[in-house]
Amino acid sequence: MAEPEVILVGAGIMSSTLAVCLKLLEPGLSIELFESLDGAAEESSNAWNNAGTGHAALCELNYTPERSDGSIEVAKALEVNVEFDLSRQLWASLVKTGAIATPQSFIEPVPHMSFVRGADNVAFLKKRYAALTAHPCYRGMEFTDDRRTLGEWMPLVMDGRDPSEVVAATRMVTGADVDYGALTRNLMTYLEGLEGFAAHYSHRVRDVAREPGGRWRVEIEDRRSGERRSTTAKFVFLGAGGGALPLLQASGIPEGRGYGGFPVSGIWLRCDDPEVSKRHHAKVYGKASVGSPPMSVPHLDTRVVDGRHSILFGPYAGFSTRFLRHGSLLDLFRSIRPANIGPLLAVARDNVDLMRYLIGQVLQSSRHRFGTLQEFYPRANPADWQVEVAGQRVQIIKPDPRRGGVLEFGTELITAADHSLVALLGASPGASTAVAIMLQVLERCFDRELDGGGRTRLKAMIPSYGESLIDDPALCARVRAETAAVLGLQNIGERVGLP
Repeated sequence: MAEPEVILVGAGIMSSTLAVCLKLLEPGLSIELFESLDGAAEESSNAWNNAGTGHAALCELNYTPERSDGSIEVAKALEVNVEFDLSRQLWASLVKTGAIATPQSFIEPVPHMSFVRGADNVAFLKKRYAALTAHPCYRGMEFTDDRRTLGEWMPLVMDGRDPSEVVAATRMVTGADVDYGALTRNLMTYLEGLEGFAAHYSHRVRDVAREPGGRWRVEIEDRRSGERRSTTAKFVFLGAGGGALPLLQASGIPEGRGYGGFPVSGIWLRCDDPEVSKRHHAKVYGKASVGSPPMSVPHLDTRVVDGRHSILFGPYAGFSTRFLRHGSLLDLFRSIRPANIGPLLAVARDNVDLMRYLIGQVLQSSRHRFGTLQEFYPRANPADWQVEVAGQRVQIIKPDPRRGGVLEFGTELITAADHSLVALLGASPGASTAVAIMLQVLERCFDRELDGGGRTRLKAMIPSYGESLIDDPALCARVRAETAAVLGLQNIGERVGLP
């Protein structure tokens, strides 16, 4: 293949989604992808490395904070909720065209629930329920504090619970569990059958540098042979998870100046016993302890990986200086630059509670860790559970003119001024909103292709592209009904007799 027009770094859900969108936008575009590991989705997109899955802001309580006046803020929840619809639309279109053979290979219907304990938290959940259901995007959400109903919704959570404990939950039956590893492999299989696309595994990108003419020279090492080579491209996407930050720094673009990363590791408890997992079919999210970071929100999750049902509980956070699970212990130290020392120190100064939380998590005994599970599942048996080490997450540290630096828990696109390079930094809700994020990349960097008929092609695959599902309830209802039918998900209209 001649030198490509586009280079993608990393073979996870982000790069594969962008490649699909680019090929829909401009079928003749030449694209090369480089991945340091031996296959697709072996890092952050791997099913066992990817926390949550199917984020649609249906049950995540940290997306709906309580304001100082006691009201509930729902803007972030609405935003994430409809971003997941963009993903559903693209996936449904790929299933309908045969690009993905079967939706059951990567997505399963699983109700999403929020579960709280204590009178104050129940009062919060009632207010949250009222605020969300006032919007058509959350039609069909159910609330109950009836113990019999709760026992039907989440048997493991209620079985053996103190009958005097005040509890409540909300439920959305439209939720899903998504195996982003399987989805990524589906997308890569489709892409590798297209002309003008090539994927190179076991190839690590070592450097990215701008050429005098404006193209980017990318230095690549074959990890098997040790051979090095280089190629150039007009556009480079750094979607290598925690590996994106060092390459952004290597690029030298001013827009990346001052950025740093804070790596956090994750640990889960995993149960594969079919007698246990058949009694739990839900993603049940709790409320983080006061002062704990968003990453600490406990949840008891149904997971379907390779057709096998398991339950995960966690996350238990930890700290490692690696930026990738398969990375180096020197990653954090190598990322320190004169420009980001100030933001790094400012974040350390302003996040003492986070540091204390992480230290506490690292020092937790297995007994204490299991005790946290039993707060969710009172009759959990230690013999049924094993430790599962998840992937690394590198939270964004960005320069801030007022505070020096701030720690961000979302995702962010860092774009060169001439739109020739984009780096994706951050974590949750990343994978679930991959399509929304990649559409932002197209809007920023491929306006010529969009204006040349690309928008029409994209809208054929993503019917709500360019429109707001938040502002158009009828379009929202139609899109959700159509995608639910294709992907095998529950549709509220079918369930409760709504149009």
